[in-house]
Amino acid sequence: MIISRTPHRISFFGGGTDYPDYYLKHGGKCLGVTIDKYSYLNVRKLPPFFDHKHRIVYSKQENAKKIDEIIHPSVRETLKYFNIDYGVSIHHDGDIPARSGMGSSSAFTVGLINSLNALNGKMSSKKGLAREAIFIEQNLIKENVGSQDQTFAAYGGFNIIDFLQNGEISVNPIIIPQDRLIEFQDSIMLFFTGISRTASEVVEEQIKNTIINVPNLNKMKDLVDDAYEILINPNKKLNEFGELLNYTWELKKSLSSKVSNLEIDEMYQKAIAAGAIGGKLLGAGGGGFMAFYVEKNKQQKLIEALKEYLHIPFNFDFDGSKIIVYEPTYKEK
Repeated sequence: MIISRTPHRISFFGGGTDYPDYYLKHGGKCLGVTIDKYSYLNVRKLPPFFDHKHRIVYSKQENAKKIDEIIHPSVRETLKYFNIDYGVSIHHDGDIPARSGMGSSSAFTVGLINSLNALNGKMSSKKGLAREAIFIEQNLIKENVGSQDQTFAAYGGFNIIDFLQNGEISVNPIIIPQDRLIEFQDSIMLFFTGISRTASEVVEEQIKNTIINVPNLNKMKDLVDDAYEILINPNKKLNEFGELLNYTWELKKSLSSKVSNLEIDEMYQKAIAAGAIGGKLLGAGGGGFMAFYVEKNKQQKLIEALKEYLHIPFNFDFDGSKIIVYEPTYKEK
């Protein structure tokens, strides 16, 4: 039995510049962090006592005799990619609902790759995890996804990720004093809108508009460096980070008509009126989680103002995807 644990992420700046259609021409850059909300996968070889060869349990349960019969796209394509010729049982349990803008799909794929490597007696490198997950999601599943979610899930931590025009990806940890890091962490609040959506569908319009969106995507990329300067410069107040979030949210809404809607806009205005300095919807848009920068003395007021939405406390994660149980007990003979 192998159990993997893979973190979800909060993307603050640069989202949209991590799509190959953009960064292979212009170079991309994102700033974000992984948190202690995880995708857990229990993976083991399935003994040959059943009518089916593979069992996959997530929000549904699938019993399949062949890999091609598996409906779950990540499971199907990842098992094919690994040329799995034995039966497997895969159970998923997540802290965050699917289609909520926090990289849950990529966390699943990264965790599955990590688990299958462990099941086969191999250790996964963070770079390898990210690279293979990106390939599977973009080239095999053919989803409209960027490259930051897989990278954050694999590496973990508080990072700037550079997406180079030659296709290479560089992960650069953000190093700031511990007290400033804690102040920053404690000033970010997460709320769930209750709206689930498929990121691939939401972002389809954005990808089609990439050429039109290049000027705003360039501005969103530049904000990564501005945000980094705020974080590392002790003479700058962290509140300025929140102000930048407000600006990037306005730019993000310009990328596609599906990024926001009336309910999300009203939620955002309530938060600002209650004392939030800035915020943004996470992921592709259309629903999921909203992150706000809020000073501690105003956080209770914000919770009351958004009482119809679920507030999710969290801490940062610095481990990335990891194997937390390694007991490969069943062997075929």
